[in-house]
Amino acid sequence: MEDNIEQLNLETTIQDILGTIEREREREIVSRRFGLFDRRETLEQIGELLGITRERVRQLEKVVITKLKAAADGDLPHIKTIEKVFSQHLEQVGKVARVSDITGRLIKGEPSRLDQARVAFLASLAPAIAVIDDNDHFFHAIGLASDHTEKAIRERVNKIIEAISDIGEPTDIKTVAAKVNNPDSKHVEALASISKNIANLHNRWGLAKWPMVNPKNIRDKIYVILHDNKKPMHFSEIAEAIKTSDLKRKDVTTQAIHNELIKDSRFVLIGRGIYALREWGYKKGTVSDVITEILKKEGGPLHRDEIVKRVLKSRRVKETTILLNLQGKDQFKRVAKATYTLAG
Repeated sequence: MEDNIEQLNLETTIQDILGTIEREREREIVSRRFGLFDRRETLEQIGELLGITRERVRQLEKVVITKLKAAADGDLPHIKTIEKVFSQHLEQVGKVARVSDITGRLIKGEPSRLDQARVAFLASLAPAIAVIDDNDHFFHAIGLASDHTEKAIRERVNKIIEAISDIGEPTDIKTVAAKVNNPDSKHVEALASISKNIANLHNRWGLAKWPMVNPKNIRDKIYVILHDNKKPMHFSEIAEAIKTSDLKRKDVTTQAIHNELIKDSRFVLIGRGIYALREWGYKKGTVSDVITEILKKEGGPLHRDEIVKRVLKSRRVKETTILLNLQGKDQFKRVAKATYTLAG
């Protein structure tokens, strides 16, 4: 359990490790390059501050980090505790995780940028921890070196991306795990979570470019809400559902939702302000259009009660609205008591 994991004081640990660096200038370089006490700074910024070239800053940084990593095999302060604590957390979450997630577990709360920078720095020194740098394809992450090297982590994530692409639609993580022949679905989920090319929404995993797992615009969010609700909704209900969801950028107006529903062919108006998904079998059209379609399919007269029953399967309207269309539209003709057919 997480409660049984040894505690690690980030502030003290960082100070003690920096204390092993003899020269103040080199401590300054490491602190500023890794953002251990303030924002991260570039080689140029540090060079200007210290009155040396950016290349000299890079050289000094490399020398110091090399020395610290060498000391990690021996007497670097807290290194064994760092490895033990990080490893225990990683074991619990699937052997690999984003730095932000591990930091959140370490400090028991919302991790700050400073906290994350410190965790990333400590992880980079620990021989038992593999580090994945942040780039266009990966979030800043760490993993158990005993299970996979940095290269192996990247390769496994790429195989997961290929598997999801082959599946071709959002699916659960167990299906993805089976596709990559890995019985440990928790590990597969952990690996997928560090990729910027994979997204997860409501336990559906897919490529980040797929709207069902990573809806970016209002229309896609409307689609997700209706899809998950599994039944038609009023546009005001859809707006409220988006506002109270875990989707990103939820500050949408009811009017904006209504406007997007009207524009997108995926959505069908089936009642006063009520919308459904076209893929559920609904078609666009007025109540009289629906009645016409029903009578055409029947190929003959139908009793009004049967017409009402069939219309209500695809439209959320009052029975009186259906009857008024039957009685007031020229395309319908009464051929017997309460029985109608198409005129002409």
